[in-house]
Amino acid sequence: MFRQLARSLREFKWATLISPLAMVGEVYMEVQIPGVLQKIIDRGVEMGNMEAVVQYGLQLVLFSLLSLLFGSLSAIAAAYAGTGYARNLRQDMYYRVQEFDFYNIDKFSTASIVTRLTSDVANIQMAFQMMIRTGVRCPMMLILAATQSYRISPRLCLVFCVVLPILAVGLFYLIHLVSPIFERVFKTYDKLNNVVQENLHGIRVVKNFVREEKENEKFTSVSGQIYNDFCKAERIMAFNNPMMQLAVYTCILTISYLGATMVVQSGNNEAAGLTTGQLTAMFTYTTQILSSLMMLSMMFVMLTMSRAPMHRASEILSETPALESPPQPVKQVKDGSIDFEGVSFRYSKTADRNALDSIDLHIASGMTVGILGGTGTSKSTLVQLIPRLYDVTEGTLKVGGVDVRDYDIHVLRDAVSMVLQKNVLFSGSIKDNLRWGNPNATDEEMVHACQLACADDFVQGFPDGYDTHIEQGGSNVSGGQKQRLCIARALLKNPKILILDDSTSAVDTHTDAMIRKAFREEIPDTTKLIIAQRVASVENADLILVMDGGRIVAQGTHDELMKTSVIYQEVYQSQTKGGEE
Repeated sequence: MFRQLARSLREFKWATLISPLAMVGEVYMEVQIPGVLQKIIDRGVEMGNMEAVVQYGLQLVLFSLLSLLFGSLSAIAAAYAGTGYARNLRQDMYYRVQEFDFYNIDKFSTASIVTRLTSDVANIQMAFQMMIRTGVRCPMMLILAATQSYRISPRLCLVFCVVLPILAVGLFYLIHLVSPIFERVFKTYDKLNNVVQENLHGIRVVKNFVREEKENEKFTSVSGQIYNDFCKAERIMAFNNPMMQLAVYTCILTISYLGATMVVQSGNNEAAGLTTGQLTAMFTYTTQILSSLMMLSMMFVMLTMSRAPMHRASEILSETPALESPPQPVKQVKDGSIDFEGVSFRYSKTADRNALDSIDLHIASGMTVGILGGTGTSKSTLVQLIPRLYDVTEGTLKVGGVDVRDYDIHVLRDAVSMVLQKNVLFSGSIKDNLRWGNPNATDEEMVHACQLACADDFVQGFPDGYDTHIEQGGSNVSGGQKQRLCIARALLKNPKILILDDSTSAVDTHTDAMIRKAFREEIPDTTKLIIAQRVASVENADLILVMDGGRIVAQGTHDELMKTSVIYQEVYQSQTKGGEE
């Protein structure tokens, strides 16, 4: 996991290296300062030698300035490396998500992906900056300060040998208790983001049904879980500071008593035992050792909090696209013919039954095919297999006479335009949205595509025409307008296969008929698959499929199905006679 996350360092490796190196310099200078203070006291103040006081005082100033310089350099490099690393990691995760197929997207919820790209990366960044600074400073300070204090008095260093193991056991026990809590918290953040995202997307429905209070209760419940977990973790970690303070004061009091006794017994003679300057230096080294331990414990807490985000980020980066192009893919789609040969499909290996079962279907290039069926009859699943949004579980699916698994996946999808049930427009101008179909489309081509989709009239009616700004999700246009713009966008691809998945449900029957007429006259060579709920939308199709239970239970023209298919007859009669009544 660490090796995988470290790949995002790239151009910031040098800053990552400079920060700990500068930190070593800062720590070394800090550790020298107590030794200089010792000399000022023992060789200057005690002996009344002002020349020594000035000489060692200048050394003290020099070491302090160097410590400041190294510390500033380390902080700047760490900040540069941390922010750059977070940027790269966020980009790597986002780019990986763009490579995901429907299988992968089904595995992660939208809210979870958003949390991983924002809060999780922020936590990883803080942990990273702490590791390259505090992770170097604390062990170095501990080792150097302990070495210096040992040189002064091995006897007094025994105090550390007693206190530090007890303190270490206590700290690790606290970390062991809070680790599961932090892991649970970040999963709860996913739920919180999901509630917020769902509420904002459906705010009009919430207002319409006066469900604000219910939504508030949902948010309060999830937010309360996070609050309770953090409170529990903080209550546990609250013992950290008292433990550290107890260790610090125990060491200081013990060293004060033992050290003062040694100074008195030696007559303040370094050769005979311990001097006042050495005892002062020991106090400073004690503070340095124990403060480094306190910072080390804080670092462990931060790493504990960041372990779950690291794992979650690694899950995104290690997720491989379920569908990939073969080693030597076919680079051209010959035509829009489609052949299903014994195709069955299920969404997961653990599914109880197939979503599609034993589909045999042959569609010639340029045909118009209508697909009817009740809700849940796998109409959308059938057409999603054509651009290889999913792979067939059994059988073979061919486009242009070639198995879809043999194509370069981008070439195949570029030859298939699909307007989904949930039409999506992105924030930007109408032109920006249309150019998703063809980035190089001219204004004339966009106008022509909109004319075919019966969208030109209402677009021209906007004050800014094709430069009209579309809000996120197309919230400032009607459902029917959104559908027609999505159809125009799909037509700009000049596809060999055009799939409309119930994409004219929000337009009136006259406009629906105009769109179908434009298809027949303007794109006769494009294979057109139209999923619809209205018989009128498909009755003039070359072939109509009737689906039920994941199977094609009937197929033929309108006239043929009126004679042979009971389901088709019932649908037709309910829509015509029911309308008359």
